[in-house]
Amino acid sequence: MRLSPCGARQMLKWMLTLVVAIFLLGIIGPHLARFIRFGKLPGDFAFRFRGQTYTFPLASTIIFSLLLWLLSRLI
Repeated sequence: MRLSPCGARQMLKWMLTLVVAIFLLGIIGPHLARFIRFGKLPGDFAFRFRGQTYTFPLASTIIFSLLLWLLSRLI
């Protein structure tokens, strides 16, 4: 399957957008976590193993996914 030049350009734009978004979220995420208590909701799991704390923010992820989905539907 060959992509037309226009289709390849669109795919490149989306890939670049995803890379930039992931980069920005990686930088901003830890700072936002202090304010919005990411990982502290009921349904988020945290446990300690050999001196390390591991968190699995299931409920937080679901809520943020729903918020982003609603935002994308409005835009």
